[in-house]
Amino acid sequence: MSEPKNYTLLVVTENNIGLLNHISIVFTRRKQNILSLTASESKIKGIYTFTIVVKAVKDLVTKIARQIEKIIGVHKVFVYTDEEIVYQEIALYKMSRNFKNNGFNLEKIIREQHARILSIEEDYILIEKTGHKDETEELLRILEPHGLLQFIRSGRVAIAKPMKPLEEHLQELDNQYNY
Repeated sequence: MSEPKNYTLLVVTENNIGLLNHISIVFTRRKQNILSLTASESKIKGIYTFTIVVKAVKDLVTKIARQIEKIIGVHKVFVYTDEEIVYQEIALYKMSRNFKNNGFNLEKIIREQHARILSIEEDYILIEKTGHKDETEELLRILEPHGLLQFIRSGRVAIAKPMKPLEEHLQELDNQYNY
């Protein structure tokens, strides 16, 4: 049996109420935890994409994808390894303006970590970092001992490296079911 690894499922759907619930039930039945979930509209009106990250073995992910494709309102499920996609997450960090200095240079850290300041308020500084999970966690590790008030990270957003347009995939599905 192969080792579990991260897989990203791009689930192309209609915008139907309750669809996310049906999709999450598939993972629950297979006793599979979702590591990250992001929903977004696509460039095609009425078509949405769920980006779901799981850590599992390939066979299980393939079975889950096939089950999700059977749900009414789901057009297609694409399964990718991290090497087959371009992906990012966004993280926000709220730092106290009275951070523990002891040699800590916030401006230098922000530059070195390729982050940016979104807002400077009376009591806090809001910082944004875009990158992979390990990159946002690295900045978290650096900021935490110096007055970090709050941290939040988005789910993964991803796009496949094989750049076949979504319209082509949907047209192929139409052709497949309309002989």
